[in-house]
Amino acid sequence: MDSPAEDPKVVVPPGLRELLQELTVSLLRERPTDLVQGAIDFLNRKKKTLEMKNKGKSDDEDEEIMPPPPRKGTRRAAVAAESYDPEKDTGESTPVVKYPKTDEQRKRLTQATKDILLFRCLDEDQMKDVIDAMFERHVNPGDKVITIGEDGDNFYVIEKGVYDIIIKVNGEEKNVGKYDNKGSFGELALMYNTPRAATILATTEGVLWAMTRETFRGIVLKKAFEKRRMYEELLNQVPILESLSAYERMNIADALKTRIVEDGALVLKQGDPGDEMYFVEEGKIRIMMKRGGEEHEKEVSVIEKGGYFGELALLTSHPRAASAYSVGRTKLAVLDVGSFERLLGPCLNILQRNIDGYEEKLKSVFGSLDKVPELRR
Repeated sequence: MDSPAEDPKVVVPPGLRELLQELTVSLLRERPTDLVQGAIDFLNRKKKTLEMKNKGKSDDEDEEIMPPPPRKGTRRAAVAAESYDPEKDTGESTPVVKYPKTDEQRKRLTQATKDILLFRCLDEDQMKDVIDAMFERHVNPGDKVITIGEDGDNFYVIEKGVYDIIIKVNGEEKNVGKYDNKGSFGELALMYNTPRAATILATTEGVLWAMTRETFRGIVLKKAFEKRRMYEELLNQVPILESLSAYERMNIADALKTRIVEDGALVLKQGDPGDEMYFVEEGKIRIMMKRGGEEHEKEVSVIEKGGYFGELALLTSHPRAASAYSVGRTKLAVLDVGSFERLLGPCLNILQRNIDGYEEKLKSVFGSLDKVPELRR
């Protein structure tokens, strides 16, 4: 019987590439001493998250203007280089190099990048940096965009065109798939400084958007790592979540989503049901309350960068006790109660891990046990 390596067609299972991207980013963020165990932990988290999501469904700056870099006549061969470690990168953020674009180009690029997995962790401002930093490249049939064995210099997003994916099997080139007018490629060589694992060959005219190695690392990898670390630090501040393990805190950090609100925007309204809690990444939030028969709201506090509010939504479905408004343009990290419970179960279960301090925690949150409303169970 023939060896699998001799099979003339290697079939890449759907979703494998995206899974490997997620695994790579996770290992770069966390830097585990044991890579194998780190990969196992990631896959276990991924499996649990998917199971919980399926269950939930069933339940119903410095800037410089520069022209695009000239295309090299001869591409460089692979060289040994140190892999990028975002945890050790303590220097200033890489200045964003802006490549001029028309409004029409920006619109096309925004559309091309909206489903790229690696960009999902970036907020609105960071995505603007991504759009600014990418430059356009037109290709013709027969052009090799990247070549197997060469050093990786750019990451590519496809706007249009068809591209063959060619690898070597037993020393012979094999066409193992294609990109058809969407997708991205080239990120793994930039993450790990490994030679290109495949050749990407244009079979039609096409348009690509490219990002250099330095910008890819500075915006995508470093920002993703910094955001994960910041989210874990924010979660550490919440008393009702102090019993979370590092593994659970990591899962919840991944569930946080950035939301940007403009000056004066109503974030939550007194009397409305609560289904989210919030952390202030940048800016300020003014907490306002209307008591008894009072006609106007009065300010009761201001939440600044690093603070949080709305945490009672994790414990109770009781209506909001106050309203919250943004002071200036404000960036929030939002934790949806549904996501929290799909990952960890009711927050009440988290509190009950430390049964000795359980009642004290409730009293500190609500004032007294007599005032505790019906809790989420």
